[in-house]
Amino acid sequence: MERKIVVALDFESSEQAFELLDRVDSDLCRVKVGKELFTIGGPNLVRQIIDRGFDVFLDLKFHDIPNTVARAVKAASTLGVWMINVHASGGMAMMEQAKEALEPMGSDKPLLIAVTVLTSLLTEDLVQIGVAANPEDQVSKLAFLTQEAGLDGVVCSAAETRLLRSQFPKDFCLVTPGIRRLEDASGDQRRVVGPADAILNGSNFLVVGRPITRAEEPNEVLKEFNSAVASFR
Repeated sequence: MERKIVVALDFESSEQAFELLDRVDSDLCRVKVGKELFTIGGPNLVRQIIDRGFDVFLDLKFHDIPNTVARAVKAASTLGVWMINVHASGGMAMMEQAKEALEPMGSDKPLLIAVTVLTSLLTEDLVQIGVAANPEDQVSKLAFLTQEAGLDGVVCSAAETRLLRSQFPKDFCLVTPGIRRLEDASGDQRRVVGPADAILNGSNFLVVGRPITRAEEPNEVLKEFNSAVASFR
């Protein structure tokens, strides 16, 4: 089965993360390690998760001068992760050097994608930081920049996925956070779409956090998410 669901391990301790991993099937999902958990557990935690059979999306959103990001991406790739991301707003040179840093790995290199606009941001938030565009337009602009830099795809809200899929080929990967069912609280994600709609609109991978990680039976909820997208594979 193609694993389209990526479970976000947004926990305050390594122990909590492993407790969750003990309760979900690695054949049904991949997992995401973000800044909080990586800061707590470090590279060794990532290696332990991979040793348990899980593909890891290392969600550190690198954004710095090109040389620094390239070196960070190269270091991250040595962990054996499945996917790494950077911020598209870091610019063309930064993304190109990050891509070049992975080339010596050949077919073993991880996917490299770029964050467009954080799903917590709305038009008024962009205005506050000097971006004279709505989220959809800014996402599209940064996605084209990412494609030109040669990366594998982007992180985007499902609200922009339909537009991006109409603009980019199927092999340009769209990774969508903020996925919730109707019965799930939206939390701090402000541009939210359900799993079936996200896949129907063109998302390749769906990042799901609390609806699975806070569930009494996380593997059963994971199965529900997989069932919701199964018709659109």
